Amino acid sequence: MGVRKKFDRLGAASTYGRQVAFVLLAAFGVASCTRASTEQADSAGWPVIGGAYGETFYSPLDQITEANVERLGLAWYADLDTDRGQEANPIVVDGVIYVSTAWSKVYAYDAKTGEQVWRFDPEVPGEKGFDACCDVVNRGVAAAGGKVFVGALDGRLIALDAKTGAVVWTAQTFDPKTPYTITGAPRIAKDKVIIGNGGAEYGVRGYVTAYDVETGEKAWRFYTVPGDPAAGPDGEASDAVMKEKAAPSWFGEWYKFGGGGTVWDAIVYDKDFDQILIGVGNGSPWNYRIRSDGKGDNLFLSSIVALDADTGAYKWHYQETPAESWDFTATQPIILADIAIDGEPRKVAMQAPKNGFFYVIDRSNGELATLPQPFVSVNWARGIDPKTGRPIVNEEAKWSAGNDENFVARPGAYGAHSWHPMAYSPDTGLVYIPTQDHMFGYQDEPGFRYHLGDWNLGNASPTNVGPASVEERQQAIDTVSASITAFDPVEQRTVWRVQHDGIGYGGILATGGNLIFQGEPNGMFSAYKASDGKKLWSFDGQSGAIAAAASYEIDGEQYVAVLAGFGGVVGIFSPYVKDPYVRPNGRLLVFKLDGTASLPHYEPPVVPFNPPAEEAPSSQVSLGAGLYAGHCMRCHGASAWSAGVIPDLRRSAILSSPEAWEQVVLHGALSAQGMVGFGDKLAQEDAEAIRLYVGEQARAAEAVLAHTAE
Repeated sequence: MGVRKKFDRLGAASTYGRQVAFVLLAAFGVASCTRASTEQADSAGWPVIGGAYGETFYSPLDQITEANVERLGLAWYADLDTDRGQEANPIVVDGVIYVSTAWSKVYAYDAKTGEQVWRFDPEVPGEKGFDACCDVVNRGVAAAGGKVFVGALDGRLIALDAKTGAVVWTAQTFDPKTPYTITGAPRIAKDKVIIGNGGAEYGVRGYVTAYDVETGEKAWRFYTVPGDPAAGPDGEASDAVMKEKAAPSWFGEWYKFGGGGTVWDAIVYDKDFDQILIGVGNGSPWNYRIRSDGKGDNLFLSSIVALDADTGAYKWHYQETPAESWDFTATQPIILADIAIDGEPRKVAMQAPKNGFFYVIDRSNGELATLPQPFVSVNWARGIDPKTGRPIVNEEAKWSAGNDENFVARPGAYGAHSWHPMAYSPDTGLVYIPTQDHMFGYQDEPGFRYHLGDWNLGNASPTNVGPASVEERQQAIDTVSASITAFDPVEQRTVWRVQHDGIGYGGILATGGNLIFQGEPNGMFSAYKASDGKKLWSFDGQSGAIAAAASYEIDGEQYVAVLAGFGGVVGIFSPYVKDPYVRPNGRLLVFKLDGTASLPHYEPPVVPFNPPAEEAPSSQVSLGAGLYAGHCMRCHGASAWSAGVIPDLRRSAILSSPEAWEQVVLHGALSAQGMVGFGDKLAQEDAEAIRLYVGEQARAAEAVLAHTAE
């Protein structure tokens, strides 16, 4: 399918083009699970997340083009059995499509027909969902040596037989009683499988671990922040650099709070330098004054770190946000590419992290290849110092320096760009970023108290409580937006944007047909012209699609596959999502030219608000509002507004029953479904105050609905 044409078009264009074209001709065919799955993807396959070891999310397939994309139709679909966020990028190996879903389940389908080959359920305990800050999602699987690997939410790295789905081996990567989680995908580096973890807000210390592909034996581990100095070395690959570089950059008693620095997503194998690049997350707590006495850079928070693939030994690092205080993680996807800068070919890593600046880093030494520029509106820093590579932070943004001001940042903790994959097209030379423009408040919390397993931010900003009414929510939606930003990484400038309303839009796939694809929270899955952003095609998938699509070829036909299922941190927490489309379960959608399959009609159920019969005293409602914000908001939404991913408490059948409410909220009657009991944190009168507050929110929403209907 167009391989020779692709060679002619790319081969003369650049060094990168010649390398891609050579691999396409040499490796044409379906990728094999028995060979190294980190090889550059051939034109037909999608054997790894992102399509190739560089995770460009680009497919050279060009059967589907800007000229014929209107003929794209559904080839087949598969309904899933989970109703939470679906974030995985499917992989295709030997004609089988493998995909993970919420709750760490894995499905295998015939990639042409959609026939299910097998299904695996790790049976993660529902209670573990409480430790997942941002939904019980999973971002994908890896394949090598006849096995498929998945990281389960409860810390198990599981190797499955690729043909049958049977468990080959299991490695427990952390104590499941601790508030760590795994939501990211494992990656393969030669004979090793690499996995990280999440949970920084809950008080943990980040690390990545390598395991033997065949046996599951631990090969090495690298900690990203230093541990308790009194405990001595860890006996791990990170010991030397912790002593020499990291520990001197930390102060106070950070180790009592874990320190953070979890590697919850970005892990990529750099075959050219036989190294693994990891993106390190935020600090714990966020508040720099509490975490490190307001001193030091706190390595390796918010950094890209290069590790030797065989030993895990430190090679180099680049810290994007020293003294990280805004949840500005560097865990966003990292793309590896060869690009020409000042006429010279450079092997670079590209990242658009939460902080809003676009980084192009030389993979040989960790130095900046271009001066980072913002790809969204940024008010926390004036720019990047060209001499030091450090952000020039505005004084008012230093919220944890002991002042009492509420700083409202753009971008904020949701990120200018979050986990959603961006794509790089060697055809256009552009990176396509799913960006977000929103605000988030930061204010020092003088009376901070640490609680392992709870959110530990040290941030007391009232901005983040959310809008108090339907009217205020609409006003809030009008203040945020999202976009597809086509960014030139060499010239460090935005070439064009596709502007969206609200936030919550999906990851991006680019293809050789001059197309890019992206899902939307309202259920649409759309194609755009890669050269200028013109929308060319849309399909109603009946559920918000936030994952990035994959593209592959079988029997001369090009397919595009994407998971649909709204959720994630924006889906469960943010009040800024406009018209989300949440159906009961997620599904896998697969398209081809002239596809004739269709989805069954779906009518979203109408669940009425269920306020208690009598209005509550304002004093109890006020108390309940504060308790709700502290204990319930992170799952059930700001101001009790829910997008529907997790049950909307204003519509709950138990809202009108104090007894039933107590059984669930205090005693964990629904703990198997992820709703743990809060009896160790709340008294009976606290739970009742929360019920009354939610009840009044339901009453207010019901009144607005009735007024609108008049």
